[in-house]
Amino acid sequence: MRRVTRNFLLAMGVLAVLLLALGALPGYLTSGDPYYMTATPVGEAGNATAANATAGTATPARTATAASARAVDAANLSERRYPYTTEALENATADSAGRSSAYYRGPVGIKGAFTHSPFDERDALVQRYSGAADGDTVRVRSDGTVYRLAVTQQA
Repeated sequence: MRRVTRNFLLAMGVLAVLLLALGALPGYLTSGDPYYMTATPVGEAGNATAANATAGTATPARTATAASARAVDAANLSERRYPYTTEALENATADSAGRSSAYYRGPVGIKGAFTHSPFDERDALVQRYSGAADGDTVRVRSDGTVYRLAVTQQA
């Protein structure tokens, strides 16, 4: 092999390794305060209607039913596509909130262009299920409980 060809192939190999490292590097950047996907229980999906109907208040029952009907069914969410959401729902119970693992934005916001974030998941849920959106939160129904998903930051 000629010397020029060998040097060219070595340079291309080094360039390929550097580009792969540059693509993987932002995932390891951790600076600033962490962000979490938090699932806070709002109420039960099916029992709110029956409880309010027996109490004689029809309006809250309709509101609870409507909110439950517009909630995203967690069974339709893939663990691979929504890792932060599914982790928050797994850690939540009907009585207490659950949250996902930490996500750090990284310096100068460069990490967001290369990695998957809880913000991406929330935006995808709002876009796909616009009826379940409630401001900056999304309602999700899992195991008979309606949860409010939000991206939170803790210092």
